[in-house]
Amino acid sequence: MMTQILIAIAAGCASALMFVSIVSGALISLVLFYLAPLPLMVAALGWGAASALVGGLAASLLIGVVLGPPYMVAFAVTIALPAWWLGHLALLARPAETATPNGQSALDWYPPGRLLVWMAVFASLTTITALLSLGFDAVTITDSLKGGLTRLLGTRDGTGPDADIDKVVTLFAAIAPVAATMVAMVTLVLNLWLAGKITRTSGRLPRPWPRLQTIELPPLTLVALAATLALCFLGGLVAMIAQIVTAALVMAYAFVGFAVLHTLTQSTAMRGLWLGSTYAAVVMFGWPLIVVALLGIADELIGFRRRKALKPPPLSS
Repeated sequence: MMTQILIAIAAGCASALMFVSIVSGALISLVLFYLAPLPLMVAALGWGAASALVGGLAASLLIGVVLGPPYMVAFAVTIALPAWWLGHLALLARPAETATPNGQSALDWYPPGRLLVWMAVFASLTTITALLSLGFDAVTITDSLKGGLTRLLGTRDGTGPDADIDKVVTLFAAIAPVAATMVAMVTLVLNLWLAGKITRTSGRLPRPWPRLQTIELPPLTLVALAATLALCFLGGLVAMIAQIVTAALVMAYAFVGFAVLHTLTQSTAMRGLWLGSTYAAVVMFGWPLIVVALLGIADELIGFRRRKALKPPPLSS
């Protein structure tokens, strides 16, 4: 018990240090900031969700004492809460309806697709919380974003930005919430994947490694995506929040799309080229991510992977 508490506190301190490193302004601190949930997730997967809960509470209190309540709340909402809850869900299991070949009862573990949905929830919550700290209406939030970007891109002689810079600022302020949501989503997925790999390598991961190529989102996810997409056209704060949730769900379907792509290219001779070109296009241009997300949605509606699994293998000559 004492060992578990010490591990929890150590994980919390590591996450807290990685989180507050962003204050230094160093480039490496940005990487540490995005990896801040990792120690708590490792504690959750390797020593139980209670370890992440204790470590997250200790780290939140420490940050609150040193930096103040705003930083404490930010750490608790964006780092500690997702790490604890995702770790808790990842270790959930129930008895399966069928037994294993040796007669032992099998377990059905919490599906990775549902974990993706929860990551979309936390990515949306993180971005919405950050925006509400700037104001409680769309105009105030947009003006605050534009003001910060203007100070960042403004001239050094104290004069205001020219027309070109103003256009860039307006564009960036419009896409900043969506971009922040996508980054938060990728960060959560990366941290949980790394935590799983670390605990699996150390032999402390209690659940089997999931087959990520078979990942599927719950059916109601597509209904939620359609609803939030419709709300994006209402305008105001509702539209801004809807855009954030839509971006998170699109990212979830993009991960499903990559799983579909990995499955469909298994038997192709140019598999490496197809996958490498797709990943490179997404990283370089960004917009191909929409195509990958549409592939994930199409798989849910048409069932590409299911049809491939049912297709008989080719006859050997």
